[in-house]
Amino acid sequence: MTQDEMKKAAAWAALDYVEENTIVGVGTGSTVNHFIDALGSIKDTITGAVSSSEASTEKLKALGIEVFELNDVAQLDVYVDGADEINHSNDMIKGGGAALTREKIVAAVAHKFICIVDDTKHVETLGAFALPVEVIPMARSYVARELLKLGGDPVYRHGVLTDNGNVILDVHGLSISEPKQLEEKINQIVGVVTNGLFAQRGADIVITGTQKGPNIN
Repeated sequence: MTQDEMKKAAAWAALDYVEENTIVGVGTGSTVNHFIDALGSIKDTITGAVSSSEASTEKLKALGIEVFELNDVAQLDVYVDGADEINHSNDMIKGGGAALTREKIVAAVAHKFICIVDDTKHVETLGAFALPVEVIPMARSYVARELLKLGGDPVYRHGVLTDNGNVILDVHGLSISEPKQLEEKINQIVGVVTNGLFAQRGADIVITGTQKGPNIN
């Protein structure tokens, strides 16, 4: 089974958590694209979706799934999204696709956060994948200097603007033993919108695509 096939297996397994006549929170990325395809197969049984990115919104609409604004939705039963890294406590690094802020907002609203990954995303300690930090453009240099003080090596992601019109600093060289504390500390830097640590609000259920099929924790 290829890595993409493992992603697909995890994504389709997430359909088991989608209730009829509900609005589903949908994330961003290659694994989520498989989930959107899966959601299209049951589109007549759901009310619609809330999306965390313009890219996912376009794909959902192309499949005939109605996309709602989050401000018009009181709550979401489930939010389904991937991760760039995830540890044994279900803390994650996300933001490789630069949609981390919207992903974090939708996750905060959802009653249940379901993370879908292939088995290459599991790690003992977060940080091998560079930690994305979304930053107000005028604060980029200041935030970079502050991130250096925390022991990271921030690199400006050239040519990338988030859907919110901000920039991304990818922080290399971190070994993140206390994700919740670091998430809070980085978010307190003036000019930071948010960072890609999802530890304060980690995953409730993790579906991992493996060579033997989806594994659920």
